[in-house]
Amino acid sequence: QVALVESGGGLVQAGGSLRLSCVASGRFFSTYTIGWFRQAPGKEREFVAGISRISSRTDAADSVKGRFTMSRDNAKNTVYLQMNSLKAEDTAVYYCAARLGVRTRSNEYTYWGQGTQVTVSS
Repeated sequence: QVALVESGGGLVQAGGSLRLSCVASGRFFSTYTIGWFRQAPGKEREFVAGISRISSRTDAADSVKGRFTMSRDNAKNTVYLQMNSLKAEDTAVYYCAARLGVRTRSNEYTYWGQGTQVTVSS
């Protein structure tokens, strides 16, 4: 069982940066693949970035590649999403999720956080 809590969201101007954190409770954090997803009003939830278990290989959606970077600190049970060069279209609620499988792009994430709001003003 894993509980996830996101933080770090807020209001930022276009071109600015934010760093989201996702802290996990529970054991064996390093055995979970972690994904970041976002959902904007009126839109479906979409994959943003992921970091695989064990190898910590990262993956990012084309829309954020080169701007967002994901990392993990297994000693702190925490993953981070560094978001640079933010755009108005990045405005959404951001969620982190965990799964035991290796693939980062999956519909089979088991555990989800409550989300944190990111608003980018243009």
